[in-house]
Amino acid sequence: MPELVVLMGIQGSGKSTFCRERFYDSHVRINLDMLRTRHRERVLFETTLKLGLSCVIDNTNPARSDRTRYLAAAKQADYTITGYFFEAKIDACLARNARRTGKARIPDAGVRATRNRLEAPSFEEGFGTLYFVRIDENDRFLVEDWKQ
Repeated sequence: MPELVVLMGIQGSGKSTFCRERFYDSHVRINLDMLRTRHRERVLFETTLKLGLSCVIDNTNPARSDRTRYLAAAKQADYTITGYFFEAKIDACLARNARRTGKARIPDAGVRATRNRLEAPSFEEGFGTLYFVRIDENDRFLVEDWKQ
């Protein structure tokens, strides 16, 4: 059965790095920054569903309302749905963001605004499995089962 993975977290929390490390060889990456428009994102997402390909939504997805469109479509297409919620330590995320260059760097106000919108996910949204992800002092990802 194909899988939809939804990454959730503020800018600089490690989502894209985690995506590359975990899903590069197995899932189609859908990322608004890369695709630049919601239309392109929607077309790619719908295509992966039609083809039955596993995919990962590598966006901030901070609020339930941001995640609904993906979860509803994937559920209808009979996908398994997995969510990864990234720890939002604002100072650490701002520091990682500050190391970015060009368009990859988000203004600090944008990172803080996303943090203010951040809502913890729930199984009621349609996730079959949920995980909490944090980065340890050695910059390694620690993935834990979700505790609601």
